[in-house]
Amino acid sequence: MQSLLEEESMRNFAENEIIKGTVIMVDRDAAYVDVGYKQEIPVPNKELAYPAPDNASDVVSVGDEIDVYIVYIGGENGMVLSKRRADEMTAWNNAKKLYEDKTSVTIKITKLIKGGLLVAFSGLRGFLPASQIELHFIRDLASYVGKEIQARIIEIDSRKQRLIFSHRVLLEEERAEKQAELLSSLQVGEIRKGRVKRVVDYGAFVDLGGIDGLVHISDLSWNHVKHPSDIVNAGDEVEVLVKNFDPETKRISLSIKDTMPDPWFAKVEKYTVGSYVVGKIVKLTDFGAFMQLEEGVDGLIRMRELSEKHIVKADEVVKVGDDVKVKIIHIDKENKKIALSITRVKQDADKAEFDQYQEKQAEQDKSAANNETEE
Repeated sequence: MQSLLEEESMRNFAENEIIKGTVIMVDRDAAYVDVGYKQEIPVPNKELAYPAPDNASDVVSVGDEIDVYIVYIGGENGMVLSKRRADEMTAWNNAKKLYEDKTSVTIKITKLIKGGLLVAFSGLRGFLPASQIELHFIRDLASYVGKEIQARIIEIDSRKQRLIFSHRVLLEEERAEKQAELLSSLQVGEIRKGRVKRVVDYGAFVDLGGIDGLVHISDLSWNHVKHPSDIVNAGDEVEVLVKNFDPETKRISLSIKDTMPDPWFAKVEKYTVGSYVVGKIVKLTDFGAFMQLEEGVDGLIRMRELSEKHIVKADEVVKVGDDVKVKIIHIDKENKKIALSITRVKQDADKAEFDQYQEKQAEQDKSAANNETEE
C-alpha cells in the first residue's frame, strides 16, 4: 500500500518542469522545500543561485514561496530540485519578451574579456561587445567594470546560452530623436551656438546639440585661412550662421565668418576712386593680376590696365611679389571688387608733365610778349 501511495504521489510531478514550493527550513548549506511530496526536498546552495551563496539564508527565508525546477525524479530524497535553473528559465522567458518588445533594461558589467564585457542580468550572464558600448571607440573598457548601465537585448538564444546586449543602440535612437528635433527647428540665416567637434583640412565640424554641421575653410574667417586649426580647435564654443541644410541627408552648412561684420567694408572706406596706392602683386591670372592693397583687401589689374602695349600674359609686365603703384579706377561695394590700373598712373603722369610743360611754355610766351611791348 505504501509503495502504491508513493507511486501515485510521484505521478503529479514530471522531470524538466517548474513547480512551486514553500521554504520550511534553512541551514547553512541548503534550503528545505515543501512541494507537496511525502517529504521536504533539500536544495543545496549551488542550486539556489549563481554564484552559489556562502549561506542559504542569503537567498531564501523560511516561508518564502519559490519556483523550483525538477532536475530528476528518484534518488535518496525522491527528487532533485533547482531554484537556480527555475530562475534561469524564467529569466530567459522574460528576456525573450524584453527582446521582442525592444525594452531597455539595466545590466551590471562584471568582467572585461576579449572583445567586450561580461554582464549580469536577472541571474543570466550576457555579453556586451566593445562595438556596442558607445557611439565612438572606447580605449579603456576596464573603466566600465562594476558599473550599471541601460542596454537593450539585440540577440538571444537560450539553447546556446547566448545573450547579447547593446548600449550603443539606445544612444543611436537618442541621437536620432535629437537630430529630428533639431532639423525641424533649423532655419536658414539663423545664428546658433555650437561646439567644435573635429577639425579637418577642409574645415571644422560643429556639434549643434545632437547633429554636426560643417564650417568650410572658406567660411571660417573673412581673412585668408591656411589651415582651419589656425582659427578653431576641438572643444571651442562658437557661434555659427546656418547657411543651408538638407533634412534627408542631414547635411548642414554653417559659417562662422557670417556671424560678424565683413571687415572689408570698413577697410575700403579709406580708398577713393582716382587715388593712387602702392601694393604688392599676389596672384597672376589669364585675365590680369591681383594686387593686395592691405591684408584682406585685393584689387584686380586687368590685362589692358597692365600695359599700353598689347600683352599675352601678365608676367610680361609684373611678377608675384612686385611692389607697384596703381590708380583706383572703380570700387564695387556690392560685389566687393576693386579695379586698378598701372597704365593710367603713367598716363596721368604724362598728362601732368604735358600740362606742366604747357604752363611753363605759356609763361615763357607771356614773358616774351611783355618784353616786346616794352621795347
